[in-house]
Amino acid sequence: MEIRLNGEPRDVGDGISITDLLNELGLGERRVAVERNRDIVPRTEYGTTRLAAGDELEVVQFVGGG
Repeated sequence: MEIRLNGEPRDVGDGISITDLLNELGLGERRVAVERNRDIVPRTEYGTTRLAAGDELEVVQFVGGG
């Protein structure tokens, strides 16, 4: 199925969770924020939130500095 990830189309497997997607992207262990269809998804819900065709996701990675 197709979703939009950071404004770009991306094919993913049916029923994939946000956790699964982050692992595919190599971001599973990193601190990121995920917005799905303009709603921020709590990190505690990444594993139970299943994506659907047409979902729009924004994934933002935190960068430290000083």
